[in-house]
Amino acid sequence: MVDQQLLIDEVKKVVSRDDVKYVIGYKKGTSGFAISPAFAYSTEYADKFIFNPLCKKNLAAYPLLEDKLPLKREEKEDKRKIGIVAKGCDTRALVQIIQEKGLKREDLVIIGIPCSGIIDHKKITAKFPNETAYSTIEEEQGFYKITINGKVHEIAKEELLADFCSSCIAPNPVIYDVLIGEEVEPWNLEEHKNLAVLEEKDVGERWEYWKEHFDRCIRCYACREACPLCYCKECMADLLNPQWIRRSVNLSENTAWNIMRAYHLAGRCVGCGECESVCPVNIPLMELNKEIEKDVKKMFEYSAGMDLEEKPLFGTFRPDDPEEFIM
Repeated sequence: MVDQQLLIDEVKKVVSRDDVKYVIGYKKGTSGFAISPAFAYSTEYADKFIFNPLCKKNLAAYPLLEDKLPLKREEKEDKRKIGIVAKGCDTRALVQIIQEKGLKREDLVIIGIPCSGIIDHKKITAKFPNETAYSTIEEEQGFYKITINGKVHEIAKEELLADFCSSCIAPNPVIYDVLIGEEVEPWNLEEHKNLAVLEEKDVGERWEYWKEHFDRCIRCYACREACPLCYCKECMADLLNPQWIRRSVNLSENTAWNIMRAYHLAGRCVGCGECESVCPVNIPLMELNKEIEKDVKKMFEYSAGMDLEEKPLFGTFRPDDPEEFIM
């Protein structure tokens, strides 16, 4: 577990710097097990900062969302840095965005947090459906100790752990300016638990599986809004001229949307699971992402967001590429 006071002290130190505008991190939400993004513009804001296994939100998208308002006459642009609290998958997203020139490394101060896995909010809400607040949550020897109304509940970690955490290749931050706490041991990696089952099915059976899920899609685009790598200024799904996807909610258009988005993330998805976590109809989006990630790894020996000096997968060309896919 992260020392909360150490985190708060570091946030205060960073936000006190003259070259930093603010620091982005986590704080308790208003009800239940919710966690909200926190913004420290000065040291007094830092006291609300926390980090625990409920801090699932990938904060890498927030520096990209900063409004740059028109400058007044003789006003200079604020070019100070943004501080950000980031666990392993968050830093992978930051690396990927920096590789794609969406952000500059020198514009960020990264407070790295080693992560031993996050809790699936849907699982913990199902476990405690009527609870509106918790006091503390700690991880201890394979268990989560959750204090609710003064009562401590001890739950086996595997009961609440998010499924995609078992295939995480970066439990420790891949880049940071300061690290809070000790690095954690790498995972005994497991394939996303449903991939092998899906791959054993024939094409028809797989289509029936995805047909059932895509038919539930309500096209709310929550997956897009939560994903740190969906940061195009104008999404193809919103274009009217040309129109790539109709706005009607039906199986055909839902399938086109979900497949298009999955391929847009080929070689870019960092496995944070935000898309699946926010999906209101529980479509297993990470199964799509993990299948493509597996193919990318096999064909190109490439994993997104792991090396700041590496070029993006589709931003490179090799003269010796066999091009076996060309018929």
